[in-house]
Amino acid sequence: MKRRTILKGGAALGLASMMGGKMALAQGLEKVKAGFVYVGPIGDGGWTFQHHQGALAVQEAFGDKVEIVWQENVPEGADAERVLTQMALSGCNIIFTTSFGFMDATNAVAAKFPDIKFEHATGYKRDHANVSTYNARFYEGRAIQGHIAGKMTKTNKIGYIASFPIPEVIMGINSYYLHAKKVNPAVELSIVWAFTWFDPAKEADSAKALIDQGVDVIASHTDSTAPLAEAAKTNGAVIGFGQASDMADYKPSPRVSSIIDNWAPYYVKRVGELLDGTYAQVDSWAGIPEGEVEIGEITDAVPADVKAEAEAMRDAIAARTYHPFTGPINKQDGTPWLAEGVTAPDGDLLGMNFYVEGITGEIPS
Repeated sequence: MKRRTILKGGAALGLASMMGGKMALAQGLEKVKAGFVYVGPIGDGGWTFQHHQGALAVQEAFGDKVEIVWQENVPEGADAERVLTQMALSGCNIIFTTSFGFMDATNAVAAKFPDIKFEHATGYKRDHANVSTYNARFYEGRAIQGHIAGKMTKTNKIGYIASFPIPEVIMGINSYYLHAKKVNPAVELSIVWAFTWFDPAKEADSAKALIDQGVDVIASHTDSTAPLAEAAKTNGAVIGFGQASDMADYKPSPRVSSIIDNWAPYYVKRVGELLDGTYAQVDSWAGIPEGEVEIGEITDAVPADVKAEAEAMRDAIAARTYHPFTGPINKQDGTPWLAEGVTAPDGDLLGMNFYVEGITGEIPS
């Protein structure tokens, strides 16, 4: 069921809130109103569901010291700017915008409300002192999925449903392929670009297209459970992974593991900092070591030795003794990227606009 909060208030309330926030921030706020802007519905079972779980964790952590409001199904673009302005005027002290395409709208509205804190997920623009960014190292989880895919494919054809050609997504594709290829040199990767974050029909069609090509392991960077639903129709011939959320309804197969985005600790921390007066602008990029990226249960559908290997990789990433992008790695055109033993700088990853060697096809422009 879709649910929306009703944003109330007007300019006078917003001005009062901003002035009060500015005066009180040095010693902390007595109460925080936190807004969350979602690109999909909170019942999507994936990306938005997990962000909303984080919002609910804020409410649970601070009780009556915090009020949370949210808006679902906000399109990326002009509508996002309108929703953000409404939230600002309704008295929010902090607003979390939870999709890459909200980046420009977040910075535009932040400029008009300098005493309100804005937090943008997965973006890189911090044009104003009141804008912070936060992201998760999803590519760490993709490495583990790639290992499982390379070991378990029977057709040597694995697939990836991609959303939009941005570095976050390209990182995941490359990590998935590299780790599948490492354990199965015969593996081939097929990529379908869905050009959506959440559209179950398009996601289902993308999964069908991959299955029709003989793909028997599918990873996805979209928000619904539709790819797993399609895999479930193959009588065990195709497996896949939970994306952003555990998607446990599809255990033990076709969902053989998952990447779980755990936003709760970050949201609780940031709202807590507003309450205690320690809030400061940040650019956060956490992963498996910090618990922001979790690997869901690897089910018994995965052979015991493969499961043990995947868990060992997870533990090595957690201990920071293994980096999924460790050379030697070449770019798609064969030119060297990382030499033997060299790990990728964060700057290279955050600007990634190329496939690694072995992946066929072009990145859409």
